[in-house]
Amino acid sequence: MHDAAGEILETRVPARLDRLPWGRFHTLVVAALGITWVLDGLEVTLAGSIAGALEASPRLRFTASDIGLASSFYLAGAVIGALGFGWMADRLGRRLLFFITLGLYLVSTTATAFAWNLESFCLFRMLTGAGIGGEYSAVNSTIQEMIPARYRGWADLAINGSFWIGGALGAAASIFVLDPARFDPDIGWRLAFFIGSALGLIILFLRTWIPESPRWLVIHGREQAAEKLVDEIEAGFRLHGARFQDGSTLTPMRLHPRTHTPLREVFQTLFITFRVRTLLALALMLSQAFFYNAIFFTYALVLTNFYDVPSYNVGWYILPFALGNVLGPLLLGPLFDSIGRKPMIAFTYAVSGLLLAGSGWLFAHHLLDATQQTIVWTVIFFFASTAAGAAYLTASEIFPVEIRALAIAFFYAAGTAIGGVWAPFLFGGLIATGSRASVFDGYLLGSALMVLASIIEMVWGVAAERKPLETVARPLSSVKD
Repeated sequence: MHDAAGEILETRVPARLDRLPWGRFHTLVVAALGITWVLDGLEVTLAGSIAGALEASPRLRFTASDIGLASSFYLAGAVIGALGFGWMADRLGRRLLFFITLGLYLVSTTATAFAWNLESFCLFRMLTGAGIGGEYSAVNSTIQEMIPARYRGWADLAINGSFWIGGALGAAASIFVLDPARFDPDIGWRLAFFIGSALGLIILFLRTWIPESPRWLVIHGREQAAEKLVDEIEAGFRLHGARFQDGSTLTPMRLHPRTHTPLREVFQTLFITFRVRTLLALALMLSQAFFYNAIFFTYALVLTNFYDVPSYNVGWYILPFALGNVLGPLLLGPLFDSIGRKPMIAFTYAVSGLLLAGSGWLFAHHLLDATQQTIVWTVIFFFASTAAGAAYLTASEIFPVEIRALAIAFFYAAGTAIGGVWAPFLFGGLIATGSRASVFDGYLLGSALMVLASIIEMVWGVAAERKPLETVARPLSSVKD
């Protein structure tokens, strides 16, 4: 029922989406939208893998600090893109934005291959980051709003873990294109950036099959369009034998449709109504952003500077590391829907932090070789990858649908800006000193942040497992009973 004056709309769209079994439709959504993480993993891994090649480039001759600075520009662009495109995704719709952001990524990563100095390289990396940052808000909100509640935790973590499929692709590609026997040192790293462009073009076509989020349509008063979409989705399931009860028996949601949510209401929701949840999400995002960006953006520098690994062989060490990062969310993810969010998030954060501190001590005392260091990092990030995915899961499901994309953007931006942007530059400087003790101090800082986030999760975490999004966070536009 929809009041013509826009006063009250009654819909069962969210309930109908949550009762769906897993099917081909959901697999397509995950493949076409979750590719964002693959692209980011590819970009980050290439940035780390080509560090030695950029230092050796006869034209660029970057220093370790220059490489850290370029990584920080990428992250700064991601912050700007997340906020700008996140705001637009809540106003203009999810579908339009995930085409715009992917297009920006495609153009920018291609342009990076033609960079001629530090300034141009940093500019193109920043624009690439803006595309990826914008992807997170539009894509993550769409995935959250289309995946049934009972699968949401595992699906979200598995998608986040696909970052490392991109990491593996980047590592494998770097082994080939950075080999000086195949390509000139100043050509190989340029070829690496065309990989993301080719992958992105394929995904651009896949996304033409993904509809607008029915939940977004309902909130914006387009209930008939949302019902039609859900009818079509259910029809696809019926073709494969699925049976559904009469939709009229489902509990309806009653709300006041709106065209947008004023920034004043966004601020009030985040910092007054849900201030404890905001603190929680910030703690999780800040700590994992520092932990990941500090270590992974300088991964290659540690191998080349402290273990004398040739830059063209760095990819071999990243492959097992990437495997651990993919397996963590896949194997631990189901426990987030069964055991629950709070215990699993707290556990993965605490274990990640404590293991990093222990491995840092071994590194500082010269007790690891390059292979052993890789094995240790692989184990650590089996848990850390799951923890990082849980931060995005938390930020995307504990706030109302009207501000979901902007909330994701805000927490991603805050985590990246405060916890991530300066981390690669800081660690690049620590590595440049040649002191293992200095690098260990950086590891201890990352460890302390993860343990602190674990404690905050244990105290203020939200038990969102297997619950509809509208139950976890009531829509701002819902009619009060």
